[in-house]
Amino acid sequence: MLNLGLVIVGGGIGAGIRHLLNMGAMRLLGSGYPWGTMIINITGSFAMGAFIELLARRAGASNELRLFVATGILGGYTTFSSFSLDFAALWERGALGPALAYVLVSAVGGILALFAAFWLVRNLV
Repeated sequence: MLNLGLVIVGGGIGAGIRHLLNMGAMRLLGSGYPWGTMIINITGSFAMGAFIELLARRAGASNELRLFVATGILGGYTTFSSFSLDFAALWERGALGPALAYVLVSAVGGILALFAAFWLVRNLV
């Protein structure tokens, strides 16, 4: 239960930060382009890389800290950071084909799923 609580609290913090950054980006840069989301995806991926590398270098870091920060805060901030980390893990293992397939299937599959849901709801509901 402690682990779940850490993820829930961290996720709430990350989601709150994401919302504030999105609102700030819209005020500063306008709403005609998804600047906030792009900034969040890039900064979240950077933060995930820095955090995971720090954990790797400091083997004494607890699983609870990883759950709170990586799964919770950064997962609530953007799941794109987890996507980036998964890709990097495949790439660094030398699994280049699976890594590229992961990007292609995730990105194209996600977009196609969104449009499929649009179609279903618009035509069946």
